Amino acid sequence: MVSLWENWRSGVSRRRRGSAFDSMVGSSAYSVELTKRQSSMSLTEQGADSGSLRVNLSWRMRSSDFDDRTSRRGSLRNPLQALKPQVVQAHTQGVVNVDLDLACMYELADGSKGVVQPLGNFLGDWSSPPYVKLTGDDRFGSPSGETIYVNLDHKDDIKRLLFFVYIYDGTPAFDRTHAVLTLFPSSGPRVEVSLDRRAPQARSCAVLLMQHEKGQLTVRREVRYVYGFQAELDRLYGWGLQWGRGYKTGKA
Repeated sequence: MVSLWENWRSGVSRRRRGSAFDSMVGSSAYSVELTKRQSSMSLTEQGADSGSLRVNLSWRMRSSDFDDRTSRRGSLRNPLQALKPQVVQAHTQGVVNVDLDLACMYELADGSKGVVQPLGNFLGDWSSPPYVKLTGDDRFGSPSGETIYVNLDHKDDIKRLLFFVYIYDGTPAFDRTHAVLTLFPSSGPRVEVSLDRRAPQARSCAVLLMQHEKGQLTVRREVRYVYGFQAELDRLYGWGLQWGRGYKTGKA
């Protein structure tokens, strides 16, 4: 007789073999995490290449590596300690204040190129080119984060989009944040990319590239850190834009 435990374990094993991605089941829809091992997927195959695509950046601050090590040592002595939620205070002494900005370089099918970003108030447009719209600039890492909307009903007008994150002001401290870029399509699974590499001195990070490949709209995890700003990302991906110093004038 096969036990309930063996039935459960066998079912889990089959599900793991049948899925190429790391999936997390939520209350309304499941998420697909793009990783180094499985770095790309087709939105077309998932039925997620039309309608409104919401691209959200959220993050929270974390304490220093010393505090993390102390916490881990404490967890070894007291295993139950690891189960307690960790309190994170984003704007107190000992924690770096980081202003992460979400932005997007675009290249359209007609050859036009540009950027959508808080810096310089380049907010884009939803119903006309570039069909990419930034809704706000979150300077404090609130739960809502920063959001860009992409009008995928005009996907054939879009050649490629590079979603990137940069630190406009303050200390370069990507290693002091837990940041996640999440794609919320009108249908199909959410797509998540974690900025999980340590790059203490980097000021910018190319996170995700969306483009047409072999008749399908695909997304690919990048997570490539650079020590400069948009111009360095531009050179890395061959965008060919002209860049100058910009400033924030207020909340977008």
